[in-house]
Amino acid sequence: MIGRIVLQLLILLMFAPLPLGVINKTKALFAGRIGPPLLQPYYDLARLWRKGFVFSRTTTWVFLAGPVVGLVVPVLACLLLPFGGLPAPISFHGDLILFVYLFGLSRFFTAAAALDTGSSFEGMGAVREVTFSCLAEPIVLFCLLVLAHGADSLTLGGLLGPQLTSFWHSPHAASLGIVLVCLFVVLLVENSRIPFDDPNTHLELTMIHEVMVLDHSGPALGMILYGAAMKLVVLGALVVRLALPLQTGWLIGDLLVFLVGILLLAVVIGVVESTMARLRLPRVPQVLVGTSLLSVFALVLALR
Repeated sequence: MIGRIVLQLLILLMFAPLPLGVINKTKALFAGRIGPPLLQPYYDLARLWRKGFVFSRTTTWVFLAGPVVGLVVPVLACLLLPFGGLPAPISFHGDLILFVYLFGLSRFFTAAAALDTGSSFEGMGAVREVTFSCLAEPIVLFCLLVLAHGADSLTLGGLLGPQLTSFWHSPHAASLGIVLVCLFVVLLVENSRIPFDDPNTHLELTMIHEVMVLDHSGPALGMILYGAAMKLVVLGALVVRLALPLQTGWLIGDLLVFLVGILLLAVVIGVVESTMARLRLPRVPQVLVGTSLLSVFALVLALR
């Protein structure tokens, strides 16, 4: 048991920055550039952690709590999910609710840290972030309800178990396909990716997530970037598990399929960001509400 937990945490901690490098490399190839090295996110984290902390005199402990909680939450959420052939280390009835609201806790502390600076600019980004996330949470819950109905289980380990293979060959395959699309939309929203946000923008009126971390530097910024990388892998694990439910029965083989699936998902994200423009701000809530209705439709199909 302890060995499986350690292995799963090592996979998350060591592998998390790599998908970001794949996304950046994919976008560079679409733009006809060589782009940064594949391991550039690792170099950036190492550079930030070698620096010192800089704190404003107006901030309190909340300012540092944001990066710390943002780093710890993906690690805890990872323990509720099966990774490849590794079963979920922590599993209990209703853990899917805890999974959703762990990220809500992280969002609360990130927004609180932005507000703690006393900057109206960062407060603007915090309001936008919380608004979009509130619209994304119902999508996740409805999608998990669809999976719970198909698996007859209220645990994430049961939802993402071997029965997914037969689910794809059942009359409810259409609802599972809709769930896959909805969770991919949530993945883009929660990780501040195009078309909902641009992690590389520095335009004042369009920044959402990036504006909340402008005052963080050094190791604190490193914790934020590392936590965001782990969040991408944890939420991506849901999408990969649904898209690639096959299991070889061999632990190493299942882990390789899972890791390759995460990298392929990173390539898909890079393609989406290279072929789509960012949505205008008023359009984002409309898309999220439409996706929520789509997830409700998937639940109706599953219950039919």
